[in-house]
Amino acid sequence: MNRKIRNLIEQLGEAIHETVAESDQIAGVVRNIRAEGFEVMLVLEATIGINEATQEPSEALPTDTPESGPFTPQDLNFLSSLRIRVNEEPNGSGATDISEDAG
Repeated sequence: MNRKIRNLIEQLGEAIHETVAESDQIAGVVRNIRAEGFEVMLVLEATIGINEATQEPSEALPTDTPESGPFTPQDLNFLSSLRIRVNEEPNGSGATDISEDAG
């Protein structure tokens, strides 16, 4: 990943953090919880994923065409991140396998 993209992703993360930190709604709810006698620790995790665009949106095939199969590359990437493996068969039907880490 090049330096410019990495910088933009960092800027996005900072923007998300600032938005949460400056939210009056979040601050109000935290105040209400503290008023009930509880301490609040807020931990948010954001995963930012990017894929390089390979086609213009107007040139992209609809995802339900027979040529594209039941899953797009983005679908397969997402399923893989959940440790779900998809074995696509030539006839278009796919078998899914949910694998778990042993350790």
